[in-house]
Amino acid sequence: MPPEDGSKTFTVDEALLVMGFGNFHVLVLCYAGMAWISEAMEMMLLSFVGPALRSAWGISSHQQSLITSVVFGGMLVGAYSWGIVSDKYGRRKGFLMTAMVTAGAGFMSALAPNYLTLLIFRCLVGVGLGGGPVLSSWFLEFIPAPNRGTWMVIFSAFWTLGTIFEASIAWFVMPTLGWRWLLAISSIPSSLLLLFYWDAPESPRFLCSKGRTAEALNVLEKIARMNKAKLPPGILVSDHQIELQEKNTPSEEEDRRLLPSVGGESTISKTTDTKTGAFSSLLVLLSPKLIRSTLLLWFVFFGNAFSYYGLVLLTSELNNGHSKCYQSNLQSSKSQDVNYRDIFITSFAELPGLLIAAFTVDRLGRKRSMSTMFFVCCVFLFPLVIHQPQNLTTALLFGARTCITATFTIVYIYAPEIYPTSVRTSGVGLASSVGRIGGMTCPLVAIGLIHGCHQTEAVILFEIVVFLSGISVLLFPFETKGRELSDHVHVATLNQLESSVV
Repeated sequence: MPPEDGSKTFTVDEALLVMGFGNFHVLVLCYAGMAWISEAMEMMLLSFVGPALRSAWGISSHQQSLITSVVFGGMLVGAYSWGIVSDKYGRRKGFLMTAMVTAGAGFMSALAPNYLTLLIFRCLVGVGLGGGPVLSSWFLEFIPAPNRGTWMVIFSAFWTLGTIFEASIAWFVMPTLGWRWLLAISSIPSSLLLLFYWDAPESPRFLCSKGRTAEALNVLEKIARMNKAKLPPGILVSDHQIELQEKNTPSEEEDRRLLPSVGGESTISKTTDTKTGAFSSLLVLLSPKLIRSTLLLWFVFFGNAFSYYGLVLLTSELNNGHSKCYQSNLQSSKSQDVNYRDIFITSFAELPGLLIAAFTVDRLGRKRSMSTMFFVCCVFLFPLVIHQPQNLTTALLFGARTCITATFTIVYIYAPEIYPTSVRTSGVGLASSVGRIGGMTCPLVAIGLIHGCHQTEAVILFEIVVFLSGISVLLFPFETKGRELSDHVHVATLNQLESSVV
């Protein structure tokens, strides 16, 4: 409990704000960014490995699609599972296990002797990659509230570096060394996470939410030393301690009327916060206080993943020799060069996407930025309902991917901000899992429909998903720009009410 003798107190947010962004945060950014590079590389290589295996092993279009789908299937399981682990046992334990699974399975998939073995290892890679939200939430919990949007965009730039790096490696490695070397090289970033794991600190916000304020204070003191700053005077307290103190004030009855009870209690029980499990955390996410945000977030993640990974695959499918519907002899003879060139070019579309996100996220806000980019993406996709010349197709996909990169970047900022620390990684992990369903289904569209000469139907489906995602963003109940993160559901709900009033 906070002291009752008038002693000064401070929260993690207040400490981070006073210390500012310094040397410590640069190291944390690089470590979390390495995980983002790893995930981007493992996802981008799917554009190259599938066509290569079709030639090397003679697999069918369905089998080629399955290589991508099993990765997303693994991520569907891993995203929520690692979120539960990190909310219960700590962020560090969560990303330790994800790095071990990703690095190990990624390297072993390079040695796979047959198609079935490769599917198993790629599925395990997906399970490991599902822990990506753990690293993003971990990094976010170290960032002062006023700078959070900008620095999360900078963090997202590591994904872009990963996609460009993977496209560059594939362009040089695939024609000479083959797909096995590409898989082996792509597993290196995950191994680097293990190498520097012992220097990564636990999130002080997580420690506070579990009542381990002494350990949280040690981490904050380390940040202060590395940033050459000083902590605020007083005693460190958590949001939960402040909440308990407020319950003893006359405003308690007013809060109870403001926040309707669930199951006869005025707030989610302390047991739910401290002993978070798969079922209990799901109940919190679907409680009346959070259900609207949760369901809308699920659809936006689905739309983002479906669109983003679909655009990556469309880039190779619309302009290669497999597109028998509009194939020419010249195109067929140079299909491999076209694949690498176009994927490499459209990978750079993520750079303007990041710049747009960085410019708008703290100016226009999360909701307005995301919805605008979704609707602009629809404009770029519309001409592709009919077959276009190769250069125009590449340009339109470049613009569409710019927009989707911006929305993907901003939703990964918005999602952790709407949830309290007690269920943050579980909430983002579950939303990410729903997004993986979009990733699993998009190969059936990008590869199946295009191969079946149904380009118009495929693009119209993308248009519908992107447009509905933009509408869903507009329906989010509140804006998070400039808001402090909350540790518990009660405090988070009060912040939501304040935001809606403003």
